[in-house]
Amino acid sequence: MVILVLNCGSSSIKYQVIDIEAGANTLLAKGLVERIGLPEGDLTHKPVGKERFELHRPIPDHTTGIRLVLEALTNPVHGVIASLSEVKAVGHRVAHGGEFFPASCVVTDEVKEKIRALFEIAPLHNPANLEGILSIEKVLPGVPQAAVFDTSFHQTIPAINYMYALPYEYYEKYRVRKYGFHGTSHKFVAAKGAALAGLDLAHSKIVTCHIGNGASVTAVLDGRSFDTSMGFSPVDGLVMGTRCGEVDPSAITFIGEKEGMNYGELNAMMNKKSGVQGLTGLSSDMRDIDKAYHEGNGKAILARDMYDNRIRKFIGQYAAEMGGLDLIVFTGGVGENSDEMREGVCRGLEFMGVEFDAEANKGARGVDKLLSKPASRVKVAMIATDEELVIATDTYNLVK
Repeated sequence: MVILVLNCGSSSIKYQVIDIEAGANTLLAKGLVERIGLPEGDLTHKPVGKERFELHRPIPDHTTGIRLVLEALTNPVHGVIASLSEVKAVGHRVAHGGEFFPASCVVTDEVKEKIRALFEIAPLHNPANLEGILSIEKVLPGVPQAAVFDTSFHQTIPAINYMYALPYEYYEKYRVRKYGFHGTSHKFVAAKGAALAGLDLAHSKIVTCHIGNGASVTAVLDGRSFDTSMGFSPVDGLVMGTRCGEVDPSAITFIGEKEGMNYGELNAMMNKKSGVQGLTGLSSDMRDIDKAYHEGNGKAILARDMYDNRIRKFIGQYAAEMGGLDLIVFTGGVGENSDEMREGVCRGLEFMGVEFDAEANKGARGVDKLLSKPASRVKVAMIATDEELVIATDTYNLVK
């Protein structure tokens, strides 16, 4: 069954085409549409076993972008399917499912309305995700669609970990609580990491670290999400590229009063001007921070040490919450590519039973690999995440 997987952002569309059957899957193509709504848009199409194809032209909206993707997929030269009738289903990444969606589901009118109802608490992501669904209805009418939510995996978190100690009426009125994100990735790498480490997922204590420009850590107890570092929004928890992570709320209101900033400006400051970008004034990219770190830049040294320490702190916290730890998993753009970050985080965890293998770690990128010594009581692994495969698999299981 050929499945199109879409991850629609506000001005971009990431896509993959996967041929999936029971127990087997084949990637046919992947690509990216960028700069939607700007004077000059870009399509980069990468078919497996064929030359990549690039297109530069105005792409006014998501529907146009998806039309261009479908044209690329069926093109005689760089296409991977003979006709659009081969696409049997479309799976969408949807950032926020609130409390509505504990699992992936087939898209219906009711599902679309609930995604729309969550615009208020996911204004950066859900509108674009819904736009992708509506665009497919126009260009592939009648093809079944599935929604796979970043938040679903975290719906097993108990109330002691998802509630905030705020007046209870705000939970009742506005559903203000921890939701967590990156759930698709945490679910995937926990299962794959457990298999690699020889653990029984249903009887295990795992901490998964999805570290990219956005980053989160999750406590996975017996295969289910038990706690996670992102909260009501993706700004909480770790030090990230441009997001501040955990901070005393009074510091924010104090800055707002002193600077005369409104709520929107404070929100933008926490989401887009903080993290390692805000600490250093250099970059939100950890590769740039690493370079400056090795050049002796004081702010870069502080930022990187804070970045690693915050991850380490959450690992310790979650080990305490679960009453022990069997496995630490690193994934995501930084997690899969920065051997320095992985070593920096694990340094100091020897007291917990972590025996880190610096040699195995050195230079390891984007592979599934154990990074702990054979005798290590707590295993450490790197797993290459594949959120698109999870979306395709869930879609296949819903529509087959």
